[in-house]
Amino acid sequence: MYFLIAGVVALIWNYWRIGLVADSSWWWVMALFALAVAWWSFADSSGYTKRKEMEKMDAKKQARLDRQKESLGIRTRKR
Repeated sequence: MYFLIAGVVALIWNYWRIGLVADSSWWWVMALFALAVAWWSFADSSGYTKRKEMEKMDAKKQARLDRQKESLGIRTRKR
């Protein structure tokens, strides 16, 4: 995501000739988008994206269980 944001910012800056990328080549700007695509393909193929999604779901599930136990008056143990 950071590569995509940096690519969009560099694209706008290069188009309007602002800042550090004003005199740089368009290849450097487009390389940021290529890095974003490379990162997303790596993250999907390695399972990183799915693992992070499952961690979020587990945290939501645990929070929901803790709220339900607390509303029933059952004390939850903190590890």
